Amino acid sequence: MRRSFILLASILLFISCKNDEKSEPNKRILSDSSGNINQLTVVIDNNLWEGKIGEAIREKLAAPVDGLPQDEPLFTLSQIPPETFTGFVRNSRIFLKVEQADSSGVKIIKDEYSRPQTGIVLMGSSENAIIKLVDQRSEEMIDLFKQAELKEKQRRIGKSLKKDNDLEDRFGISMKFPTAYRYAKESDDFVWIRKEIPKGNMEILVYEVPMNQIENDSSVISNITRMRDSIGEAEIPGPVEGSYMITEKAYAPYLFETKIDGKFAYETRGTWEVKNAFMAGPFVNYAIKDEKNNRYVIVEGFVFSPSRAKRDNVFELDAILRSVKFEG
Repeated sequence: MRRSFILLASILLFISCKNDEKSEPNKRILSDSSGNINQLTVVIDNNLWEGKIGEAIREKLAAPVDGLPQDEPLFTLSQIPPETFTGFVRNSRIFLKVEQADSSGVKIIKDEYSRPQTGIVLMGSSENAIIKLVDQRSEEMIDLFKQAELKEKQRRIGKSLKKDNDLEDRFGISMKFPTAYRYAKESDDFVWIRKEIPKGNMEILVYEVPMNQIENDSSVISNITRMRDSIGEAEIPGPVEGSYMITEKAYAPYLFETKIDGKFAYETRGTWEVKNAFMAGPFVNYAIKDEKNNRYVIVEGFVFSPSRAKRDNVFELDAILRSVKFEG
């Protein structure tokens, strides 16, 4: 009996070891990635960085963000030469690596040195070949890096979520936002959520409009601007009597098409101002089409933070607004 037990135990141990051997290649232990949100490590020789290749990379990846009142780059670029891209430096969450090779190409790397991690390797046989790759593939690169950073920001937000049922009760949606935000104003068809920051505020608005308020004979951007301005006059007063938030008149907002929770949405970015007062800042607005209920659900974020950088504030609002889910 004892011999049978030992034999059975040996067989089970052997099977277990074999299974571990099979699964070992897929069980790589990786460090957590590091880096501030929107900080991009660029791995490239110093002389290439200081020349035309570096200029092309900066022109595309450090281009100004749409809709901000001051120029701020898409990514904060941090350049290092290839020989120093070792050890903990390789834990950068997003990185771009430039290599000279016999043929041109682009390689996307996921979770190679840390997790989560997105890396892009540009390979070219000449300076002109690499510059051509930067020009041709920059939109794809920006989108890959932005999606990675959006996902990371949402992961960080998820660590301290506010428990909330109000949005589902009023609008049939859920939205993930941190406990640092509080309700500033509530009614049956309008919600204003706020987070205080040093010398300013970050704001979120949620409301709904009939589908024909955006889809009619006028242009979409004109309809969205009128919609924003009417909500501003009705719900968002300024610091003095007769003042309220409107879309800045001097510059037309940027309009894009996107999807949120699988639904078509208009994405509008621009600058708000206060009529009859000196206040302004950036906003991002999503008009999400809900055909089932013949409406657009509007979620908007805007920032007031005079004389300070606002890129990362808007990015946080973006991460929150894009978490919207339609319930039921």
